[in-house]
Amino acid sequence: MIFPISSMSSIKLLLAGVVLASLTLGVVYVKSLQSTVETLQQNNATLESSVQTQQALIEQQIEDNKKILEARDEQYNLNNELEKAIRDLEKKFHKINSSGKKRDLGDLATKKTKSVERVINNGSGNALRCLEIAMGSPLTEKEKNATKKSQINPECSDVANPSYVPYSSGL
Repeated sequence: MIFPISSMSSIKLLLAGVVLASLTLGVVYVKSLQSTVETLQQNNATLESSVQTQQALIEQQIEDNKKILEARDEQYNLNNELEKAIRDLEKKFHKINSSGKKRDLGDLATKKTKSVERVINNGSGNALRCLEIAMGSPLTEKEKNATKKSQINPECSDVANPSYVPYSSGL
């Protein structure tokens, strides 16, 4: 079948319109894709920055956690030392005398006033010297060289008398 010339030009125009519309839609679609790619690249850069920030924060939290654990361990050790010191003091004040009774400091103070006063005054002096040392006062030569039990400050011999080595007679 042969088309008349006028219908051939209509078909050509129709085909040219379809091609032109396809090209226009293709350009619009490509521009849309480019815009989407640009947006996604910006989002990716933001996410990478956020990931780096979060990683730095996590590393800082790990370091902080280590410091907290170290501080906890130090506190635990200090508590153990203080509990030992309390037990030692309790032993000093609750000794059992030769008759098998616990020592009563009030009764003893009534009976032997001068002796108890001397012991308390000496203990107070020793405790004050311990505080002085704790606040930075230097040790005297006598304190540094004390090696016998009679020469030491019994309130804080571990601090005041570095040369003293306690011995136990637990035979």
